[in-house]
Amino acid sequence: MATGSSPTSAKRATGAAGSRRPENGGDGEAGISTYKGEESALRAGRLGTLGLLLSVLAASAPLMVVAGVMPTIFGVMGVVGQPLLFLILGAVLLLFSVGYAEMSRHVHNAGAFYAYIARGLGATAGAGASLVALVAYSAMQVGIFGILGFELSGIFATYLGLHIAWWIPALVSVLLVGVLGWLKIDLNAKVLGVLLLIECLLVVIFDVSAVAEPAAATGLSLAAFDPGTLAGPGVALGTALCFSVAAFVGFEQAPVYAEETKRPHVVVSRVMFLGVAYSAVFLALSSWAISIAAGPDKVARLAADEGPGMLFTLVQARLGDTFTDVLHILFVSGMLAALLSFHNVVARYSFAMGREGLLPAAFGRTNKSTGAPATGSILQTVVSVLVVLAFAVTDDKPIGDPTAPVLHLFTWMGNIGALGVILLMAVASFAVIAFFVRRGAGAAQKWRLLCSGVAGTALLGIAVYTVKDFALLVGAESGSALRWLLPALIGATAVGGLVYGAVLKAKKPEVHARIGLGNEAFQLDKAAAASHAERH
Repeated sequence: MATGSSPTSAKRATGAAGSRRPENGGDGEAGISTYKGEESALRAGRLGTLGLLLSVLAASAPLMVVAGVMPTIFGVMGVVGQPLLFLILGAVLLLFSVGYAEMSRHVHNAGAFYAYIARGLGATAGAGASLVALVAYSAMQVGIFGILGFELSGIFATYLGLHIAWWIPALVSVLLVGVLGWLKIDLNAKVLGVLLLIECLLVVIFDVSAVAEPAAATGLSLAAFDPGTLAGPGVALGTALCFSVAAFVGFEQAPVYAEETKRPHVVVSRVMFLGVAYSAVFLALSSWAISIAAGPDKVARLAADEGPGMLFTLVQARLGDTFTDVLHILFVSGMLAALLSFHNVVARYSFAMGREGLLPAAFGRTNKSTGAPATGSILQTVVSVLVVLAFAVTDDKPIGDPTAPVLHLFTWMGNIGALGVILLMAVASFAVIAFFVRRGAGAAQKWRLLCSGVAGTALLGIAVYTVKDFALLVGAESGSALRWLLPALIGATAVGGLVYGAVLKAKKPEVHARIGLGNEAFQLDKAAAASHAERH
């Protein structure tokens, strides 16, 4: 919720409630509880700094990035300088976080991205952003079910001698994540935290082993930090930037939990900075460890030959079979943690949209016993089941073939989602500037707004590269319709959302005026009702 009020937001607030904004404006921690009652309220005070940090970091699935993303950047895109690339991206996202974190101190809303965009660029833009956020995060979550099902199918075949289709364990995982999504968010945070910490510990053990036993020919080489490795023949730097952004996704989700966080005006911004800094350092060191374990001159070829198996090959040579087997299991549990994290975010976006009238009112209610956004959780579970079944029905390959679950479901959905999140971050950067300028705080916030402008411009550039090189990102032929059809899904969603917002403005102005206000709209209703009672 906003601290104070801008002329624009005050005008919208008045339209929503028929009354001026209350003097306290719903500000401060006491104003975060939803006025409509327990069935429409997320439970406040459930998460502290550590719980929130673990929840958002789980979405980045560190082991999945190290085993899946890094070999692709090394082998397919030819970028040996990954450590430097992650540090550069970390710097861009830290600049983004400067303005985004400041915005989080003024607006507490489970609809995070779309709420910020609505408060800065208007309610119609917020409506467009709401649908993009819903589709993007949903796509990223559903995509992971593909690679998870494939990995579990492989584990059953290797260790139990059971040969089952990938979609069977994928559907079981959908139901498991759906059940966990109904539980209390603090319990979810504990589950995510345990899985994340074990996952990171095993990666760190590998990093140490790589430093202790580097490739014989090169030793502890710092070649991967050479800027020259980011250019040259065969280096697809723009595509690598697009692919690498997905490795950071998660930190920007912190404001989604503001209504369930202790001292949100402090904790949310703190977690965002910690999340970006941790991810940048962790990813840079881990990609460097891979490069020196394989040798900077050989890592690209090894990655191209072995793909995700490269990490396990390097681990087995240094730490043995047992450690490698444990790493395979943690690879799966890390994906489960990421799935639960994305599920929670989608459910909360659905809740915020239902609360403000962008979705049916049923989505704006929570589970009475746990405080979880139950209807949104059910929606994401149903969507996941339908998408997994659609890819299962069209899979005509033998059991063990990765085409449908990994090369199609995981790759297509993951990159669609990543494009949506990149665009949301870019637009949110400019919304932050507009928000503070409209409040007359542009001069006071000039350095934060400058950071937002630089970050927004950089993110827009990455989004352009993402669309331009989408065929490479999804492994499609240069002439394939997929190179424009898949990114067009995000474009069509954005346009549809803007049209929806415009229709609401014309047909239901009271709903349009609520977009981005969250709990404040309910407080305004309460004030308006009290004022009406006094007059009569």
